[in-house]
Amino acid sequence: MSAPATPRTRVLAQARFESGTLLRNGEQLLVALVLPALALVGLALAHSPSLGPGRRIDVAVPGVLALAVISTAFTGQAIQTGFDRRYGVLRLLGVTPLGRGGLLAAKSVAVLAVELLQFVVIGGLGLALGWHPSWVGLLPALVVALLGTWAFVALALLLAGTVRAEGVLAIANLVWVVLLALGGVIIPRSEQPAGLSHLAAVLPSSALADGLRDAFLHGRLAGIPVLVLVLWGAAATVVAARTFRWGD
Repeated sequence: MSAPATPRTRVLAQARFESGTLLRNGEQLLVALVLPALALVGLALAHSPSLGPGRRIDVAVPGVLALAVISTAFTGQAIQTGFDRRYGVLRLLGVTPLGRGGLLAAKSVAVLAVELLQFVVIGGLGLALGWHPSWVGLLPALVVALLGTWAFVALALLLAGTVRAEGVLAIANLVWVVLLALGGVIIPRSEQPAGLSHLAAVLPSSALADGLRDAFLHGRLAGIPVLVLVLWGAAATVVAARTFRWGD
């Protein structure tokens, strides 16, 4: 009789399945990789919209990396979890040896694995287009990316655990479009109208993009974006933990 798998093995096996599901889903692959790559090429080759001071490609790449994190950690995770809840997958896996904690850990690992692929693809494309990042900013960028992932995964679980699957699909995609256009992701807040800039300053999307831009442009960890991401992550985690439903 074989020994049962260790908790680590269970989590990694589920994480492989979760990441494979994300990458095999054509719609999510489009949002996670294809659209950010096309956005980067478009921003690099065009002269509008204005991205502010500095080399255009150096400002564009961190914003597109932030968009990639939002696509996977929020949009993709919310939709997948919402439909898993609708079809009873969450309830079923929650009573297996994997457990609810193991399932959430596996989802987090899967998101990080997909984000790593996104950073390699988009970062490589950016370097091919002439991106010159501040390499000392890699560690600050990692900190910001992890905090952003935490905040957006928590928001994704909050949405997926309280709204029906069809609603999750509509809301997650709508939020992605709104954040892309108005959330300070692609276009820095300095280039937005004053009222919109002040609104974007408190959004996790703008904090993530600003933090990555500060890291890759100036090689530093920006305090205010980090604080905004921590506040969003903590608040969303607390609310999601109280309201998340494992089944419809």
